[in-house]
Amino acid sequence: METMDIKEILEYLPHRYPFLLIDRVLALDPGRSLTGLKNVSFNEPYFLGHFPQRPIMPGVLIVEALAQATGVLAFKSEGERPDHHSMYYLVGVDNTRFKRPVEPGDQLILEVRLDRIKRGIGKFICEAKVDGQLAASADLMCAKREIDL
Repeated sequence: METMDIKEILEYLPHRYPFLLIDRVLALDPGRSLTGLKNVSFNEPYFLGHFPQRPIMPGVLIVEALAQATGVLAFKSEGERPDHHSMYYLVGVDNTRFKRPVEPGDQLILEVRLDRIKRGIGKFICEAKVDGQLAASADLMCAKREIDL
């Protein structure tokens, strides 16, 4: 099992502050699975308005964190590194469920399993957990696409 620190994650994702939503990869088994970590801090910009009286991480950002984890797993599974001419885009979100709020101070554990990848399109089964409790789950699809600079 591999791990990745933030420096290596930055080599695989084009996202930057405030939209990079993975702080560390705790376990990586290319072609199979990735477990990532997002430290949820009160200093996140979205907490100013979502919701000030009881701040919770927006569900769409939990899904985005899972999608970023699938992008890293897809590149690692294909044995490729991003070359600034291609990236994995989120192209499908199915069976999404939110089970508990994610609040400042939580550590969001991102678990993604590769179901299959064919011709640059990957299907992933994803769960986000806090303290071992399911916070969200989704089936995600991402596709490798060439980008124009």
